[in-house]
Amino acid sequence: MMGIKSTIISPIAKHISKKIDKDQKNAVAHQERIRLSNTKVAASTIFGKDYGLANIKTYDQYRNQIPVLHYEKIKGYMDRVLQGEKNILWPGQPSYIVGTAGTTSGIKYIPLSKESIPYHFGTARNASMSYAYRNNVVDLFDGNLLFLSGSPKLDEIGGIPTGRLSGIVNHQVPQWMRRNQVPTYDTNIIPDWDEKVMGIIKEIHTKDLRMISGIPPWVTMFMEQIIDYTGKDSVMSIFRNLRLFIYGGMNYEPYRQKMEKLIGKSLLSLETYPATEGFIAFQTDADDNSLLLNTNAGVFYEFVPIDRIDDPESTRIPLEDVKVGVLYAIMLSNNAGLFCSMIGDIVEFTSVDPYRLLVKGRTKHFISAFGEHVIGQEVEKAFSAAMQKHQLPIDEFTVAPMIDPIDGGLPYHEWHIEVDNKIDMILFANTLDLEMQKVNFHYKELVRGKVIRPLQIIKLAPRTFARYQKSLGKLGGQNKVARLSNDRKIVDGIINVN
Repeated sequence: MMGIKSTIISPIAKHISKKIDKDQKNAVAHQERIRLSNTKVAASTIFGKDYGLANIKTYDQYRNQIPVLHYEKIKGYMDRVLQGEKNILWPGQPSYIVGTAGTTSGIKYIPLSKESIPYHFGTARNASMSYAYRNNVVDLFDGNLLFLSGSPKLDEIGGIPTGRLSGIVNHQVPQWMRRNQVPTYDTNIIPDWDEKVMGIIKEIHTKDLRMISGIPPWVTMFMEQIIDYTGKDSVMSIFRNLRLFIYGGMNYEPYRQKMEKLIGKSLLSLETYPATEGFIAFQTDADDNSLLLNTNAGVFYEFVPIDRIDDPESTRIPLEDVKVGVLYAIMLSNNAGLFCSMIGDIVEFTSVDPYRLLVKGRTKHFISAFGEHVIGQEVEKAFSAAMQKHQLPIDEFTVAPMIDPIDGGLPYHEWHIEVDNKIDMILFANTLDLEMQKVNFHYKELVRGKVIRPLQIIKLAPRTFARYQKSLGKLGGQNKVARLSNDRKIVDGIINVN
């Protein structure tokens, strides 16, 4: 039975659901309008004058006049924004600045404008309302909603509020939802993640929790700790009306088996694809794990075939030219002054009517030490298959190449895995290697050609990844360890804390 709040929300959610369906039919037209609008608005800025945005009308002019702009190429503009200058990338000053860890530039700073910030919360709201309506769980809005996010406490740079995206979005939650939101502000700003989680548990363990949002590893940790704190045997025995788990930023499948065991049942889940630069996509169908591209939310998209990533200028294409089954690096331009930004994600379209995609990994997260070019989606697929065959409660893993083994033998892929000591790791490693050969032909040829030996597993104690993240000051929130890397920086750091 629905309460007052869900009764009011239900027709709104129905309207939002219909609008999402309508937008799908006009995706290309929306993209052209957004490209023209963003270019026009930014034309009078310092960036706009440098790149002649006022003269751009067609997409060919757009592609020819604005190059692919990695963060290093706009850093000079952002430095001026951070010093308080106006009209640099977008008219006026940003409403907020997001500080995010960069792989080559240290901390990256991304602007959010008064035009772009509503789409970050608005898309999350629309995605959850529509999904709840389509799956008949609108009554979740009658209970408490838990957001495991970064701290909403903001600093200032150049007079502009600055923080993590998830913390900034907390400030956009409307009053009607804030009454149901947990944790409280005072709990949410606790800097130590372990203390924060315990604060959340003490605050909510007797509440009517109906939705949890966060990335899978930290939600799993939260569930373990609240079960331990309450002495209950499952999350559902604590929160009997729990309806929905919302996640984004990483694959749920490696965690699904363990999380559902902790929950005590299979729970409806909603995947979203929020990036600092824009809210890119979200799931609309519980039976389809592909995500609907968010084509009417201030962001203009371009795509570069991943096999031509070294030549993006001549191979970048607009949305209407993408094809199903091709791996693309995604680029975007937004209504906060970022243009032609390569954000580092790899996607693959499963449909072009409507435009649906899967996130396949990161352009910087791969292993190709021996010519195999293994990507994140492949190691996660192999890992999930091996887990299911052995019914193993494994939490976390990362993979790196071992190019020069101490024993002098053939090189190999080294998997560092948090795992129960009772597991037969030799048998599991054999299964995992066979699954890797299934998902990556080049890896298969290297193993069978005795260029590399089958993968090796290093067992890690429970919470090793958490200790590693804490040593970096990145425990909790939206922080996550890369599934794989082409060097040993991550695994060496893990070994040092293990």
